[in-house]
Amino acid sequence: MTTPRIYVACLAAYNAGRLHGAWIDADQDTDALWSEVEEVLRTSPIPGAEEWAIHDHEGFGPLQLSEYESLERVAAIAQGITQHGAAFAAWLAGDDSRDPADLDAFTDAYRGEWPTLRKYAESFADDIGLYEAVERAGSPYVVVDIDMLERDLEIELDVVDSADHTVYVFDPNV
Repeated sequence: MTTPRIYVACLAAYNAGRLHGAWIDADQDTDALWSEVEEVLRTSPIPGAEEWAIHDHEGFGPLQLSEYESLERVAAIAQGITQHGAAFAAWLAGDDSRDPADLDAFTDAYRGEWPTLRKYAESFADDIGLYEAVERAGSPYVVVDIDMLERDLEIELDVVDSADHTVYVFDPNV
């Protein structure tokens, strides 16, 4: 995944029909981001420029940042993506009320990246001992209904498609 970056534009220049801004690596602390925004404003072709906006971004996966996203939120999201990769962006995209600074909530919820939800269901069935229980039953009538388990997991979990044609699996109940 590309390093999360934002393009910060000087609104005074923009409103005067001139493009002035800079791409800023977002995976730094808020103070460093503010310093770079202040540099954009200080070097503006319009004297006394004070207002800015995010006019573009990259490396944030499926997340959409608003023009006036707080730098605190941008920094927290970017740092989470840098630490945890695209799965972190997918987790936030699934519910915009999640706090990007709460990395523990992400690690608690994240169940992994899987080729398909079915592969996750098969692994989950093995992890909780369903296949062993079937073997112990010793009956051809006792089977693991992996289709039903997959459907139930799809209802119970947050499953987000990745750009790599895999799925990220999250447990929203933790």
